[in-house]
Amino acid sequence: MTTSTKTARKQAMANPAWHVVDAEGKTLGRLCTAIATLLQGKHKPIYVPNLLVGDYVVVVNADKIRVTGNKLQQKVYYRHSGYPGGLKEETLERLLQRAPTRAIKHAVKGMLPKNTIGRRALARLKLYVGAEHPHEAQVTFSNASQSTEAASAGEKQRVRPKAEAPFEATAAPNEAQTQPDASDDPGTEPASAVSK
Repeated sequence: MTTSTKTARKQAMANPAWHVVDAEGKTLGRLCTAIATLLQGKHKPIYVPNLLVGDYVVVVNADKIRVTGNKLQQKVYYRHSGYPGGLKEETLERLLQRAPTRAIKHAVKGMLPKNTIGRRALARLKLYVGAEHPHEAQVTFSNASQSTEAASAGEKQRVRPKAEAPFEATAAPNEAQTQPDASDDPGTEPASAVSK
């Protein structure tokens, strides 16, 4: 029995997985691209851009990210109050001191779609400064349900025999087929007997 794609998408939307990512020592941009992929569900074969099939991502040690080069002093974040002269600018170093999780959130937000699905995906991102997080129950349940689903799917799927490769059918004939057999022609001796 095969599962339709619609059914698989409904199951993925109803039961999103929980991933815990340790940000300690990871480069900001590379970490955020992996997080954005998980949030959107692009790592799943059932991904479609018009549905939210992504997972939850819990990031711990968000304050211990690293950046290359001189970005701590040179990378500047801007925001505007909406009033004349209300432009605020802040370096990455200052931002990490003031709000350590905001750099990751800002980078991931820029990598998600700018629509309702992107905003809903960003809401599934949970950022924490220390190594502890309050989502241990969800992560444990998600891992247990995934292993149960994988085991039940393995029982339901029919194991098909491996198809033979097409090049095996056109392989070179055996040596026994190329040498004439002594029983085919009674008047001749086999080649091994003649050489002795």
